[in-house]
Amino acid sequence: MSRINYALDQLRLEERRLVLRDALTAADVERFTAEKEKLEKEYEGVRLALEDLADKAARDSAVFVAADGIEKEITLDKIAAAHKPNDMNIFSKLATYFHNVWMFLSGDPREANTEGGVFPAIFGTVLMVLLMTILVTPLGVIAAIYLREYANQGFITQTVRIAVNNLAGVPSIVYGVFGLGFFVYFVGGSMDRIFYPEAAPSPVFGTPGLLWASITLALLTLPVVIVATEEGLSRIPRALKEGSLALGATKAETLWRVVLPMATPSIMTGVILAIARAAGEVAPLMLVGVVKLAPTLPLDMNAPFLHLDRKFMHLGFHIYDVGFQSPNVEAARPLVYATAFLLVLVVAALNLSAVGLRNRLREKYKALES
Repeated sequence: MSRINYALDQLRLEERRLVLRDALTAADVERFTAEKEKLEKEYEGVRLALEDLADKAARDSAVFVAADGIEKEITLDKIAAAHKPNDMNIFSKLATYFHNVWMFLSGDPREANTEGGVFPAIFGTVLMVLLMTILVTPLGVIAAIYLREYANQGFITQTVRIAVNNLAGVPSIVYGVFGLGFFVYFVGGSMDRIFYPEAAPSPVFGTPGLLWASITLALLTLPVVIVATEEGLSRIPRALKEGSLALGATKAETLWRVVLPMATPSIMTGVILAIARAAGEVAPLMLVGVVKLAPTLPLDMNAPFLHLDRKFMHLGFHIYDVGFQSPNVEAARPLVYATAFLLVLVVAALNLSAVGLRNRLREKYKALES
C-alpha cells in the first residue's frame, strides 16, 4: 500500500508540474488517467486482502482465567505472543529470550512506542550518523589543511582558530535553532520554490528532514574534526614535506601523497569524536527532523531510494519520548532501559569501526614516519 500511494503521489506531482508549465497535452491526460486507474485497482485489491486478513485475525478468541478466577476473553489479533513459562526448560527459555531480543531489534514500535521493537530508530540513528560523517569529514579536513598549510599565520588565522575552538562549546540546541531557521526555512524553502513548485503548498525540503538533521550535526561536530586534523598535520615532520618538494613534487602532490596519508589517523580520531557526540545528540534533532513515529523509512525501494526529505526516528529521542511522554511510565521503564543500553551499543559499534579503520591506516603509513 505504501508503494502504491507513493506512485500515485508521484503521478499527481508530475501532472501538476506539466500544468504549471502549460505543457499538459491530451495524451498526457490519457496516460495519467490510465495509470491512476491501474494503481487504484491494485490498491483496492490490496485493501480487500488486508481487510480479509483483519477479519480472520479477529474471528477467533481465547479465554484466559486469572489466578483470582476472573475470565478474560481476548481476540487473537490482540495477542502478540503466548508462552507457557512453567513448561519451559533452560533451552526453551534461552530460545524465547533470544527470540524476544530479535523481535525488539527488528520490530516496529506499537502502542505509542511503549511496545514492540525499535528497528526504525536504530536505522534512522545509523543512517543519520553515516550521512553526517560523509558531510563533516571532507569539510573539516579541507578547513584544517587551509589553516595549517595555506593561510598566513597571522592575527586573522589565529582569530579563526579561536572561533573554531569556541564553536565546539556552543550548546547543541543553538545549532538546532540555527538549522531550523537557516537550513529548513531559508535553504529548504528556496529549494521548494525553485525546484518543487508543483508540491505547493506542501513542503518537500522546506520542512525538517534527514538531510537537514545530518547537515546540522555536521556543523555541530565540524570544530572537533578541524582541531583533530590540524593537530595531526602539525606533527608531520617538516623534513618529509621539504624532501618531497625537493624531489620535484608540487605542494598539492605533497599534500595528497605525503601529508594526508600520515595525518589520516588524526583525521579518524576527529571523526570518532564527532560520531560519539553526534550519535547521542537529541535536542537539535527535535527541531530539524526527528519525530515520535515515522510512517516510512528514509531508505526504501521507491526511486530515488534514499529520501533525504523524510523525517526519521532516533534512539535518543525514542528514549526521551518513552521515558517522559508515555502515559504509563512504569510499563515503559524496561523499554527505556533496553533502548538506552542499545544506544550505547550502537555508539560503541560505530566508534569501534572507526577505531579499527584508524589502526589499519596507522600501520599502513607507519613506514613513512620512520
